[in-house]
Amino acid sequence: MPDAFTTLTAVAAPLDMSNVDTDQIIPARFMRRPRDERYAQYGFHDLRFTPEGAARPDFVLNRPPFDQAGILIASRNFGVGSSREAAVYALLAMGFRCVIAESFGDIFFSNALKNGLLPVRLPEDTCRSLRQHAAEHPGSRLTVDLAANIVTDAEGNAHAFTIPPFARDCLLRGLDEIGMTLTLLPAIEAFEAARG
Repeated sequence: MPDAFTTLTAVAAPLDMSNVDTDQIIPARFMRRPRDERYAQYGFHDLRFTPEGAARPDFVLNRPPFDQAGILIASRNFGVGSSREAAVYALLAMGFRCVIAESFGDIFFSNALKNGLLPVRLPEDTCRSLRQHAAEHPGSRLTVDLAANIVTDAEGNAHAFTIPPFARDCLLRGLDEIGMTLTLLPAIEAFEAARG
């Protein structure tokens, strides 16, 4: 089960790219491999590394302090393409707990919520402003408060967002759907015993 997500304050990394698909987040060739500590290296692999394996210095997530970011600020249509859940695994392994974007691929959005990664939709101009501030002030932090449904930027501006209520409850409690079902186990067992 994922760790509970209540409030996150972390360095924000700007990814100024639209239509980032799940194959860019994790190339298909890595999906045969077991989910382990190497998944951090698979995230954005072909954007981060040359074919020879050298880090690309121009890619934002290869540069300090963005290489230690916990929040990714993307553009529109983040996580489009195939339904690979491994894209979420790679982002989590890289240390991200939240992705802020104007819009997300539907399946990616659902996979993120089910695995403890918070996808926050904010307006295009807000995302652009957050990316610009992060790029101009490396190391600046954002605070994401899921209990209040607010993102607070480095200048103290609050940006409201919404998340489906069931998914929000699961994230706040650190439960996946199976874990949520198991919280009802005493009632389930009592019902079965009464029927028996």
